[in-house]
Amino acid sequence: MILKTINGKTPVISDDCFVAENATIVGDVTMGKQCSIWYNAVLRGDVHFIKMGNKVNIQDGAVVHCTYQKHPTTIGNNVSVGHNAIVHGCTIKDNVLIGMGSIVMDDCVVESNSIIAAGAVLTKGTHVPSGTIFAGMPAKKIKDVSPELTSDEIDRIANNYVKYSGWFKED
Repeated sequence: MILKTINGKTPVISDDCFVAENATIVGDVTMGKQCSIWYNAVLRGDVHFIKMGNKVNIQDGAVVHCTYQKHPTTIGNNVSVGHNAIVHGCTIKDNVLIGMGSIVMDDCVVESNSIIAAGAVLTKGTHVPSGTIFAGMPAKKIKDVSPELTSDEIDRIANNYVKYSGWFKED
């Protein structure tokens, strides 16, 4: 893994987190417990801070960044950021699934228990209400999240990534 101090800020990573060998984490990045940062993921806290809660997985090729002196990135607990997604200068609350290849731009707020569909683009300042699914380009609400989707998708994926990271930590 590439860990780099920038402007006196060093990433803070809990001992029980998994970080892939070629993941890059730089600057003012703080993560909670049971997080996993996967292959080719980049978390760049060079121009503002990135703060992640517990049980967050940043999947392969995803990029998490901020906007200089304007928009940090805050990610709550039990959040999955799918392969090749971009999360930039926004707030992601608890129990959220950010689908593969999606983009969440500056000043967006994704409230708890929500899903951003694969390939969706949340344009600057979009507010995703709690318990909704947003899809498309630009992303719009397509429906509400059912209790089954919460357990079958949001919780299942976050829990699976804790399990998967255990396989890699054993080696």
